Amino acid sequence: MKYLIVTGMSGAGKSNAIKCLEDLDYYCVDNMPASLIGQFMDVAGGNKSEIDKVAFVIDIRGGEFFDKFETSIKDIKERIEDLKIIYLEASDEVLIRRYNETRRTHPMSKGGSPAEGIKLERQKLAGIKKMSDYIIDTSSLKPNDLRAELSELIEPESSDPKRMMTCTVMSFGYKNGIPLDADIVFDVRFIPNPFYLKSMKNLTGNSQKVKDYVLKWDETKLFIQKFGELINDILPNYLKLGKTNLVIAFGCTGGQHRSVVIANAFEEIITKEGYRAKKIHRDL
Repeated sequence: MKYLIVTGMSGAGKSNAIKCLEDLDYYCVDNMPASLIGQFMDVAGGNKSEIDKVAFVIDIRGGEFFDKFETSIKDIKERIEDLKIIYLEASDEVLIRRYNETRRTHPMSKGGSPAEGIKLERQKLAGIKKMSDYIIDTSSLKPNDLRAELSELIEPESSDPKRMMTCTVMSFGYKNGIPLDADIVFDVRFIPNPFYLKSMKNLTGNSQKVKDYVLKWDETKLFIQKFGELINDILPNYLKLGKTNLVIAFGCTGGQHRSVVIANAFEEIITKEGYRAKKIHRDL
C-alpha cells in the first residue's frame, strides 16, 4: 500500500495535485483530520480492500484538527514506511495574485488581506515543511507542469506524457442516441452489417465470427488504416492541452456488431502506441 500526504500553502496548487493523483489511480481524501489518518489506514489496509494507493490532502483548512498534524504524522511515520509527504510552495507575490484572481478569502486572513494570512500560514507550516520528503515550488508551474513533476516524483513509470492521458474507446448504437461525453464520434454504418446474416444476427462484435466478417471488407481495412494514422497525429495535441481523458466513440445502428469490432480494434491500436486505453461497449 502506497500512502501520500499532500500539504502546503493555500493557493499553491493542491486542487490540481488531487486531480493528477486521481488520474494516477490514487484514492484521494481531501481535508482529512490528521488524527483520523491512522484509522483510515487500518480500514484501507483490510484484506478485502482493493485500494492500494491513497493520498491525503491536509492543510490549514482543518482548523483545530490541523494543530495535531505534526504529532499525528510522527506517529504514522513510525507505523508506515511507505509514506511520503509532498509540500507545495509558492512565492507570496504569486499566492496573492492567485487569491485576487479567484476572489477567494485566505483561510487565515480573518477578513483581512491575503498577505496577512499568507504570513501567518508560513509560520504555522514551518515544522511541516521540514518534515516533508518533497517540496515543489509552483510559482512558475502551469497545471500541466505540476502534473508532470508529481508524476515524475511518485511514479516515474507514469511520467511518460502518453501515460498521462487515458483514451476511452466506446461503441454505441445510433438508435439509442450519440454519447454525450464523446469527444470524437465516427459513424461506421458504411461497413456491411452482419446483423442481416442469420448465423450472426444473435452474436456480438466480441465473437470471432463477427470480427472476421467485419474486418474482411476493404472499406473496413481502409478506415482502420486512415483513422489509425490520424489518431497518431492528433493525440499529442490533446496532451499539450492537458487533456487527461479522451472519449472516442464508434457508432453503428444497434451498437452490437460493427461498432464493437471497431472499438476493440482501436483499443488495441491506441495501447500499442503507448497510451492508456480502455473500452466501453455502451449498448452491448
